[in-house]
Amino acid sequence: MEKVRFPRRINIYLPLIAVFAVLFLLLPRSGKFSYDYRKGSPWVYDNLVADFDFPLLKTEEQLQSERESLGAESIPYCRLSSSVAKDVLAKVSALDFAQAPGARTATMEAISELYQRGVLPDALSGSSSGADRLLLIQVEKRVERHSSSEYLSEEESQAFLRDELAKACPQIDADSLLKVLNIYPLLRANLVYDKQATELMHQKSVDYISTTSGIVPAGTVIVRHGETVTAEIKQMLDSYRLEFNSNVSYNGPAALLWLGNALMALFIVLLLFLSICYGNANVLDSYNRYLYLLFIFLLSAVATLLVDRFNPDSIFFIPYSIIAIYLMAFFKKRVVMPAYIMSLIPLLLFTNGGEGLFMMHLVAGMVCIFTFSYFNHGWLQFVNAIFIFISASLVLLTNRLINGDPNLFDYSELLKIFIGSLACWLGYPMIFLFEKLFNLVSNSRLQDLCDTNSKLLQLLAQKAPGTFQHCLQVMNLSDAAARSIGANVLLTRAGALYHDIGKMENPLCFVENQTPGVKYHEELSPEESARDIIKHVSDGVAIADRYRLPDEIKQFIVTHHGTSCAAYFLTKYLNAGGDPDKTDTFYYKGQVPSTKEQSIVMVCDTLEAASRTLTDFSRNAVSDFVDRVFSSKLKEGQFADSALTEREIGIIKSTLKEYIANMHHARIVYPKRKGGSKERF
Repeated sequence: MEKVRFPRRINIYLPLIAVFAVLFLLLPRSGKFSYDYRKGSPWVYDNLVADFDFPLLKTEEQLQSERESLGAESIPYCRLSSSVAKDVLAKVSALDFAQAPGARTATMEAISELYQRGVLPDALSGSSSGADRLLLIQVEKRVERHSSSEYLSEEESQAFLRDELAKACPQIDADSLLKVLNIYPLLRANLVYDKQATELMHQKSVDYISTTSGIVPAGTVIVRHGETVTAEIKQMLDSYRLEFNSNVSYNGPAALLWLGNALMALFIVLLLFLSICYGNANVLDSYNRYLYLLFIFLLSAVATLLVDRFNPDSIFFIPYSIIAIYLMAFFKKRVVMPAYIMSLIPLLLFTNGGEGLFMMHLVAGMVCIFTFSYFNHGWLQFVNAIFIFISASLVLLTNRLINGDPNLFDYSELLKIFIGSLACWLGYPMIFLFEKLFNLVSNSRLQDLCDTNSKLLQLLAQKAPGTFQHCLQVMNLSDAAARSIGANVLLTRAGALYHDIGKMENPLCFVENQTPGVKYHEELSPEESARDIIKHVSDGVAIADRYRLPDEIKQFIVTHHGTSCAAYFLTKYLNAGGDPDKTDTFYYKGQVPSTKEQSIVMVCDTLEAASRTLTDFSRNAVSDFVDRVFSSKLKEGQFADSALTEREIGIIKSTLKEYIANMHHARIVYPKRKGGSKERF
């Protein structure tokens, strides 16, 4: 069994410490109501007995009914106006009581008593309808509730004044006197209706409806084992769960709680790190890819813990399958699978019904990983979202069948799952943001780079058509080699297409672009020719910078010749008597390949160019030719930093031998017709 060597670089472990710290801070530190239930389903746990008193919440229907009841009738708000009585008394005192001198004082006293009792507008008085109304009366700065029956209406105030005057002065006709003096019209309400205050108080009363309808004492059996969860029982369970999650805290020593959370966070981080090391340790060779993988895990964990803490019912909205999509954009499936499973661990451990949710999103994610290979462009990504929704819904249905839940189709939950699945489609463009943030190249970007209709490749085809055809052949060879060992095919193809773009700065310098009669190197010395040939690497890097090609593609330009030499001109130089100690001019100043993909492009570049000098394309000749090229690269140390193993080199050699032999297969020669018949083509 191959041993896994853990990295000794400290920068590998620093991000893990950050992940540990975030998990440690977000892990729950209070009691958790760990029961999963639904209306109409049986209670599969033991009898649940309340450990404490808790308020019984009203249902949403009850609250809505109360809101509608309060909304139908508002309580009038009135202010006591002292100026009304003064104004009326002043007007009455100015009247001429010559016909009944003794009635002035009695009338003034009756009016004073009238306004002390209070006069309501007829519209607010219940006298006309016979119904008693509740009123809010403001006297100075104090507001009190009163009944409308405690006050006189404007109509009743006239009768009150007439009766009081008749009692005080029985010798006169009180009604006639009041009419003659026109006193009745002077009477008006001193309790003034305030419409704005009424509406404000009404809105407050609607907003502040009590959400509870009583207290359930400790010791009450909320639900028994096997009992069907009715609407009433569900309301009690909801109330108990809310109180439990809000107020029930850890009762043990605080140090033990912190220690437990620290150990849990440590175990999760350790499991994540081991899954990377044993799944594909090559991820650690690219620090940005490693950071991105940790970021995606943390994104899933933080979303799970925060939603579960503040709004557990929204857990179905989280599009966990998009984590698999985000991983597939930059990693192979053998990395994606364990990383995605790890991203679901917080969902399994810290949410209500975590086992069912974990299985649902695990299956949906696996389906997504499979289908995304076929539905990953444009509107087809929506088809992928449909597959995610169907698979998640089927797992949810299966889980309810196993639990004997009669409520198989909860449309509210299915809607949440559908929205979450749709988010997997809508959230796809975030990949391009992550690509910029972590300086990575996504598979989508690589596919775009491999499009031969791109501006840069079309420019190469126009300026250096021979080089363009050479790049296409190198791409085909590299594709076959990469597939044979499971390397990154898209990255290899893109690297092969762009490795020689520097040649279009001086296309005639290279034999594949020369037309008959053009002899670029005829008047140049070997040193000058080598300098012009080698310069295509630095020119290629400059062009890559100008067109903002990713760093991964630029590395193919730098490494496709490694530190090898321009052998033709070096040999010509030495044969002409050149100094063997002064050959630096003939060597490339690049870097040797550091990845499998770069090594593949290097050897395929050499094979494609050198194969054009072959005259014998028999299988033995091709096999010897490929072996010589590989031996030369190994002898020069061009694979010294490569990740290729001896076994993989053997597989690549076999693949390329077969490919080159088939590529240069023989064609039959068509015989010429005898006689004078014309040939038609």
